[in-house]
Amino acid sequence: METLIHQTVAGFATGGIYASMALALVMIYQATGNVNFSQGEMAMFSTYIAWALIHAGIPYWAAFVLTVAFAFVLGAGVQHLLLRPLGNVPVLSMVTVFIGLLVIFNSVAGWLFTYTIKSFPSPFPDRPPFGQTYVSSHELGTVGVTLAVLLLLFCFFRFTSLGLAMRAAAQNPVSSRLVGIRVGWMLALGWGLASAIGAVAGMMVAPVLYLDPNMMSGVLLYALAAALVGGIDSPLGAVIGGLIVGVLENLVGTYLIGTELKLTVALLLIVGVLVIRPSGLLGTRHVTKV
Repeated sequence: METLIHQTVAGFATGGIYASMALALVMIYQATGNVNFSQGEMAMFSTYIAWALIHAGIPYWAAFVLTVAFAFVLGAGVQHLLLRPLGNVPVLSMVTVFIGLLVIFNSVAGWLFTYTIKSFPSPFPDRPPFGQTYVSSHELGTVGVTLAVLLLLFCFFRFTSLGLAMRAAAQNPVSSRLVGIRVGWMLALGWGLASAIGAVAGMMVAPVLYLDPNMMSGVLLYALAAALVGGIDSPLGAVIGGLIVGVLENLVGTYLIGTELKLTVALLLIVGVLVIRPSGLLGTRHVTKV
């Protein structure tokens, strides 16, 4: 029973990370109609920046804020300088660009920081909180950070004029231009926010996975499964899907297939959702008359 409780709670912690990455994928998909396959590598590269800042003597939370700011500028710069000039290129061309970005960030990270596995510090205490053994301080702290990020995003998009303008630009760019919204800059801001969210996820998962240029490949796969389960165009669905995938991964890996094959859970979820319910739990169902 203790194992079941621990795996369930730990699943919520990792599910929060998957939810953050899935939310970043959904934000890019809403704005462009494409899945950013380089999202994980951008998060990994930002996490290396945090590692470098911490080892330079900067306190953890100051490095955390600086890394989020760096990731925001990185995402906005990629969209404005690289993707915006491409215009409305075919989907396969955009997929090629995303894969190219994945390879570039992975190679540059290996070139600058080497491919040696590095430890990444956790800002939370080593001892479990409240004298219990079901959840570690890092797992509980990860849940808290994830919830704080999600709450800030909700307030930003719901109660600020800039957030409403970004939502409008993503949902209907033509009408947004007619009312004076600078759609190009709104898309750049969306990419910046998605990159910043990914950086938070990278810094939360690095103490568990350790830091190396390939650490986010599995996380991105789980995040894609979470986005598809919840609905690739639904931010709330991404959060719910992330929690579902996190708990399911832990329970199935512990009781059925073992930890070595846990990645197959994400693959099965992706295939199953695409076959049975492509719109996911909360995604928009498109009906076409023929």
